[in-house]
Amino acid sequence: MTSGADDEQVPRKRAGAQRRKKKTSGISYEHPVAFWYGVAMVTIGVILQLPMYYMARKNHHHLAGMAITPEMAVGMVMIFAGIAAAIYGLFPRDPPPSAEWTSHIKVTTLDDAPIKRAHIGLLLVLAVAITIDVMKPTTLAFVAPGAAAEYGLRSPLNPHAHALPIALYPLCAVAGLVPGSFIWGWLGDRIGRRASILIAAVIFVATSTCGAMPAYWLNLITCFVMGLGVGGMLPIAFTLMSEAIPARHRGWLMVLIGGDIAGAYIITSWLASTLAVPDRFGWRILWLVGLPTGLLLLVLNRWIPESPRFLLRYGREEEARNVMERYGAAIVVAEADSDLAVELRLGSGFTQLLSRPFIGLTATIVLLALSIGVIQYGFQQWMPSNLQHLGYTAVNASEILRDSALAGFPLSLPIALLYGFWSSKKTVIIMAAVTLIALAGFVIAGNSVARHPVLLRLLLIVPVWGIGILNSVLAVYTAEIYPTVVRARGSGMSAAATKFGGFLVLAVVTVSITIPSVKVTALVGALPLALAVIAVVIVGPETRRKRLERITMEELRRAVT
Repeated sequence: MTSGADDEQVPRKRAGAQRRKKKTSGISYEHPVAFWYGVAMVTIGVILQLPMYYMARKNHHHLAGMAITPEMAVGMVMIFAGIAAAIYGLFPRDPPPSAEWTSHIKVTTLDDAPIKRAHIGLLLVLAVAITIDVMKPTTLAFVAPGAAAEYGLRSPLNPHAHALPIALYPLCAVAGLVPGSFIWGWLGDRIGRRASILIAAVIFVATSTCGAMPAYWLNLITCFVMGLGVGGMLPIAFTLMSEAIPARHRGWLMVLIGGDIAGAYIITSWLASTLAVPDRFGWRILWLVGLPTGLLLLVLNRWIPESPRFLLRYGREEEARNVMERYGAAIVVAEADSDLAVELRLGSGFTQLLSRPFIGLTATIVLLALSIGVIQYGFQQWMPSNLQHLGYTAVNASEILRDSALAGFPLSLPIALLYGFWSSKKTVIIMAAVTLIALAGFVIAGNSVARHPVLLRLLLIVPVWGIGILNSVLAVYTAEIYPTVVRARGSGMSAAATKFGGFLVLAVVTVSITIPSVKVTALVGALPLALAVIAVVIVGPETRRKRLERITMEELRRAVT
């Protein structure tokens, strides 16, 4: 039964739905002209930054010390104004319904639907989105040597320079990633999964200007803004997939698509070894590719409908019907409240994640995410520099990392199948344990591993490819264990914890408390991961092929027993 307050909200919801531009695809904008006007302004603003990069082509694209041109200044203003217009174009005018309101349409019919072209289109586009998203922070490891050399910064290759450390570069990016993950988690639950992805894509385009900044401090600012945008794409993409893919296929398909986290590393390392060399386009090209890739994601946005579960939870029934029909789900109206009624007693804020029955799950997810962040930004971040420090050239270092990522990439399929058809919980544990073994190999071998190229490549497979697939598995697992009303917030929290682990490592490196050697970074990453494995064994739930609402119900029942 609905309350009187709920009844008062129904006309408002219907009026809001009428104002939206509805299609059978379920795609709508609050202010479409404002959104696309904002996209155009951001794009033009970025293009105005490129002449300066072109002017430096005879100097290996070194821009350090060059003065900012009037065109660049105008472009920066257009970029910020365009971002604001795009956000305005997507932000809904209607407030969310009360916590007591729920639709009578049965959302679990989505789990009984066959896999259709709409599902495949969503998966493929989100695979592209995940790849583009992960390429941003992955790029930090490959631009560090070139940026340090151009600006004369202190780095593993020049540890005694009396200058600012290159570690500030990734540190500023990760400093933006942490709050960005929380912000996008809130946005995903407030304005929708799809709208949040589109805003992140606009910021991807905008922050490609990092490659044209002539001063180190400008690089730091744009990297921080980049972090704010990148922080949200990954958790929101997995949240949307978890709510749209049928339960029997959800786990393995999401992990398989998440394998593009490792794929992003392959693409970035390939770009670093081919295009981003000094005698071609230099390290800055790794940032500038954000312009075409961000625009590509915006072009593909028509294949990203909103989550039906989100739409039903927030009173947008007509749009939810359209999307469910697109996915081949039956429209069944229950006499009582629908499946989402299991969430009626749950709050919609971040505090819900820290209350029963989710506090134990949250602690486990945070611990595992922290360990992944420590490895990704402690081990992976400094591996290109460490390999050069051990005698490899920049090109050879990038090729070694690329080869290791390529060798592990085919293993994404069996990991996905294990997660989807064997056990989600045990797959998390096994992947973490295998990563621990590889890190232990680096701890034992130390710098001497550089004298054994074959062994080096083999050991690198797990921390280079494996940490990416483990991050994917964690993202899928997180999206499954939290209810719809806080699913994006939970995913955002997990992403923020991952980045915070990296922030801690980078902060230590920045103040030169420790030298980021191969042995030290492997050891630092292994310790929290070992604790995370124990936590998953104790409190981690099994989610294999279960409906999302059933997982929530089981968690609520455990809280009262």
